[in-house]
Amino acid sequence: MAAPLPHLPRSAGRAAETPAPSQESSGDLAPSPWLAQRAPLLPPAVPHSQAGPRLRPDRIKKKELDVLAIPSIPNPFPELCCSPLSSVLSVSLLPKATSRKKQVIKVYSEDDTSRALEVPGDVTARDVCQLLILKNHYIDDHSWTLFEHLPRIGLERMIEDHELVIEVQSNWGIEEENRLYFRKNYAKYEFFKHPMNYFPEHMVSLSSETSGMIGHTQILQMFLSSSTYPEIHGYLHAKEQGKKSSWKKLYFLLRRSGLYFSTKGTSKEPRHLQFFSEFSSSDMYMSLAGKKTSGTPANYGFCFKPNKAGGVRDLKQLCADDEQSRTCWMTAIRLLKYGMQLYQNYMQPYQGRGGCSSLTISPMRKGCLRLNTHGSPTTSQSTTSSVAIHRTQLWFHHKISRDEAQRLILQQGLVDGVFLVRDSQSNPKTFVLSMSHGLKIKHFQIVPLEDDGKLFYTLDDGHTRFTDLIQLVEFYQLNKGVLPCKLKHYCARIAL
Repeated sequence: MAAPLPHLPRSAGRAAETPAPSQESSGDLAPSPWLAQRAPLLPPAVPHSQAGPRLRPDRIKKKELDVLAIPSIPNPFPELCCSPLSSVLSVSLLPKATSRKKQVIKVYSEDDTSRALEVPGDVTARDVCQLLILKNHYIDDHSWTLFEHLPRIGLERMIEDHELVIEVQSNWGIEEENRLYFRKNYAKYEFFKHPMNYFPEHMVSLSSETSGMIGHTQILQMFLSSSTYPEIHGYLHAKEQGKKSSWKKLYFLLRRSGLYFSTKGTSKEPRHLQFFSEFSSSDMYMSLAGKKTSGTPANYGFCFKPNKAGGVRDLKQLCADDEQSRTCWMTAIRLLKYGMQLYQNYMQPYQGRGGCSSLTISPMRKGCLRLNTHGSPTTSQSTTSSVAIHRTQLWFHHKISRDEAQRLILQQGLVDGVFLVRDSQSNPKTFVLSMSHGLKIKHFQIVPLEDDGKLFYTLDDGHTRFTDLIQLVEFYQLNKGVLPCKLKHYCARIAL
């Protein structure tokens, strides 16, 4: 569990919608709606149609005196008192839902199974994730995320925890086959834990107001502050509007007001800067199509799309030269767009708001999966052959390609230690361990060895041997060995 950022400035918080009572408290954060639910509820006034027998005149006079002594205050939450049998689950999961109008959403998992949910109009992405976690008895490790998938134009984006799901759907065109996906994303808030991996020094410049050396934690604080910001700069390929395959490499600068490019080399003078895109009325997407299908110079594309329905011609497409550059740009844009709200989203699970404990495991059923002491999945059925027992593991993906493995790992976040094991396509008798490290995906061949009539598996030419792939994975979950880091999070295709 990550510790919160130290000494965040009070001025970094966004002001509440209601005016502050004094100048001293104007910089405080807005009170959480979850805390607002804990306000004491006052009993609702009894309607005249439900009043009891008429009171005598002397009692009426006494009652009027009592009313004058205690002013009548209307119940601020009448919907919570309408029935003593109201669902505890719905209240705890959807605390912000005050609208009686509900809509149906359909959420997909990576294996294309789906689940329909009836939710209020003001339900957030985090609320939907919490609901699915509880209904499916998943472990809540705060990495579950809702994604918006646009298959027609090959784009996808992570829906922020505070965004309204119905509002996202309202921007879809009727003819579009867009989907909501529910899966893990380990990199969602990783930049708060390890900012040094996300902001390389050659892409970050500080404003003239800041002097001296500054660390990565201070860079994050500047992003969250409203008074200053670090400037992200570097080269990106930009697709020219109205041209099919025309890309131009330009020098870009990211500022609080938007994204700009220089019309003269690397000049930052205002007369040479041209506006490219702003963030308030558009959403940022990652390109899923490779350079072969989309025509991008590399496989690291992203774009800005107006958050109203629009086609490919409305996209402002960009492409980086490597994954570290794309990750830096996209992370910085998220921080500038959402500011302190992003930090509040990150901190909320650690403040007791999570609807499912991280220590909870799903109840056992026949043939279902459980966790062993090393945190790797095992099966409750023992009839599987020991030679092929790895096929029952969630981290094993049978006969997927190298590109498919990279896509799965990329979708679940380029955090050090995210991994899967797959069959080798070049050698049918071997396996491949694909894992993420340093914002790159690396592949290691697992070779079978036969010694004295027994079959072993190894990653280091036989120096360390294992009788099956489960032993191998469990060893490297506890030991780094020849790998760049320990195995931490396995990629799995979940079913809803």
